[in-house]
Amino acid sequence: MLVNPRGFCAGVERAIAIVERLLALHGAPIYVKHEIVHNVSVVEDFKQRGVIFIEDPDEVPASSVLVYSAHGVSQAVRKSAEARQLVVHDATCPLVTKVHAEVRRLHADGYDIVMIGHKGHPEVEGTLGQADGGVYLVENEADVAALRVKNPRRLAYVTQTTLSVDDTMHLVNLLKKRFSEIRMPRKDDICYATQNRQDAVKKIAADCDVILVVGSASSSNSNRLCEVARLCNVPAYLVDGIADINPKWLENAKTVGVSAGASAPENLVGELTAWLVEKSVPGATVQEFPGVSENVVFSVPKGLR
Repeated sequence: MLVNPRGFCAGVERAIAIVERLLALHGAPIYVKHEIVHNVSVVEDFKQRGVIFIEDPDEVPASSVLVYSAHGVSQAVRKSAEARQLVVHDATCPLVTKVHAEVRRLHADGYDIVMIGHKGHPEVEGTLGQADGGVYLVENEADVAALRVKNPRRLAYVTQTTLSVDDTMHLVNLLKKRFSEIRMPRKDDICYATQNRQDAVKKIAADCDVILVVGSASSSNSNRLCEVARLCNVPAYLVDGIADINPKWLENAKTVGVSAGASAPENLVGELTAWLVEKSVPGATVQEFPGVSENVVFSVPKGLR
């Protein structure tokens, strides 16, 4: 049973298109801050074509082309790249950019900001780096309980865009309980694609014996899809491809659900379903489960159109 929607979101498609066009315009090497998106297959393909993934802009030769990944970067990274006169192209997802702008605006208005997210994730690091102090990261209940802020009456929160909707709401409710005047974002920070994919998994979970999610271990939204399935009491496993499948997962499974994280290419889903039909479950059929239609498109920057 193929889940819909699944796979690439508009932000991922835009980021990949930016690197593709820069390769066509400039040729290799093209430098990218962090992985352009969190998918092993996509990253390896670009590496083979001369894309070099780095973490420190100081590693990039002067006057070279540098792309910011879909996850966004801190203001310090931007200043460093500018000081070194690098040719910068920004592939930050517009929905992440919206959160960055919100943090800068709130900080300028005298608010402290609580960010709900996963420590060390590049999107979180980029968002925390939008303000010089006054931004607090919380990951769990213990972090909320231990949180100490300067002025509870001038406090707001934002969230990482790829979190579990249910887990995030739980932490938001705890924050509201502790800080009754905390200010919420003008618009929900969790992106449409993350929410749609989680909702779709919930809808098919009751009809599945096991769910396979195509995505890389570094992909936050892919991991959240597995968590959502498990919360529905369905075994779920994250795989980069068919090589990662343990046949024992499929023993006695009559219906296998297949979804994909927002950074997973559709060709990997096709390979997986073909393998399930031909190798693992002889005589099986593939059913597309209808879901929300996504018509969001994020254009590449004007200079690359």
